[in-house]
Amino acid sequence: MIAKSNDTGYILCHPLTYSISYYQDTVAIAYKGQYVTFGKILSGLTAIDLSNNALDGDIPESVGRLVSLHILNMSHNTLNGRIPSQIGEMRELESLDLSWNELSGEIPEELTDLSFLGTLNLCGNKLDGRIPQSHQFATFENTSYEGNAGLCGPPLSKPCGNLSNPNEAQVNKSKDHVDVILFLFVGVGFGVGFTAGILLKWCKIGKWFRIV
Repeated sequence: MIAKSNDTGYILCHPLTYSISYYQDTVAIAYKGQYVTFGKILSGLTAIDLSNNALDGDIPESVGRLVSLHILNMSHNTLNGRIPSQIGEMRELESLDLSWNELSGEIPEELTDLSFLGTLNLCGNKLDGRIPQSHQFATFENTSYEGNAGLCGPPLSKPCGNLSNPNEAQVNKSKDHVDVILFLFVGVGFGVGFTAGILLKWCKIGKWFRIV
């Protein structure tokens, strides 16, 4: 759980010698049954790389509070659970790499709010459902989603089909049923008409022979 403190400070940047305001957070982490508290963590970080660290468990929802982050890499761990929708609050994010974990569930629609996102890698997880298509997500290629057998829709070649929309499946089923009934009626009508025509023709021929 992340709890923001009221402490503020300034960083002196050399050689331009100008100051940047930052905030300080207090972070409590549960590690092997022990709670460890880290104080004075800068929330003004612009990049975090936690890849290849054998991390497991859920991605905390509090990650969405790192609103100044530009790069987040948590790839090649054993993280599970769902992708937190709170990541969509990290509006400065330009690169998100959550590949090669055990994440499941759908891709949150909130991630489409990341208007600066230029790099996305969700490969090698257990994600499913339709891939969001609005905003930046319309620009990503299938290489961002490989290794997720349950994902469907563009840019993947796998269509979502009727399974992703039960209502659409029901409508299509009803339409097919109506088409079959209509076809039967047309067929029966054609058969009756054809038979009647033959009989009428033979009646005329029989009448002609009787006259002769």
